[in-house]
Amino acid sequence: MQNQQQGQMHQNMHTGAVPQQMNHGGHEVFDLHEVLSGSIGTLNQYMMLRQHVKDQELMNILDRQYQFMQGEYNTTVECFQTGQDPSQPTQSYKMNQGNDFVYGLKPSQPKKPMQTLSEISDEFISGCMLASCKSGASSKTMAALETTNPVVRRVLADSVPNCIEMAYELSIYQNKHHYYQVPQLAQQDMNQMLNAYGPAQGMPQASNTNMNNMKH
Repeated sequence: MQNQQQGQMHQNMHTGAVPQQMNHGGHEVFDLHEVLSGSIGTLNQYMMLRQHVKDQELMNILDRQYQFMQGEYNTTVECFQTGQDPSQPTQSYKMNQGNDFVYGLKPSQPKKPMQTLSEISDEFISGCMLASCKSGASSKTMAALETTNPVVRRVLADSVPNCIEMAYELSIYQNKHHYYQVPQLAQQDMNQMLNAYGPAQGMPQASNTNMNNMKH
């Protein structure tokens, strides 16, 4: 993460110098509130779901992701409140399993809403976790695009790949247990789609008409 000069002042055209902790645009403030509220919601959801987990592998994923998300949340809060580099630099989440997907569909019962809490399963829990990670990736990406503070922008941008990695870890877990099945196209259709595009080459050349207009 790029270092933010400590004590650097910014300008507001109406009020003058802006202290570092106030170096945020209005859109950015609202977006960060949404991001941080979403992070709290995800942490709370993980905590509530934990008591219903049956599979030890899923429990390990949940605990590892929770601990990482908690640290990332604290880092985001700190740099948002100070406008400066956080005391702990951003980290990269690393999953512990391979990345092999099993393709194809096998017959299964239609999915439908639960009728009682006794139906809470590892499939449901991992699905909720996956949805939270995907939501976090979207909200942090949108917030980073509207963020003016360079430190907060970089912290958000660094967090997006972590959301993607955690979601990927959960999708692999679900795929392994046939909760998340991945269909493939027929080989002929796949080949046609794979070869539908070619490489771009060279630089665009201005036409003579455009060049003449530029001279006049």
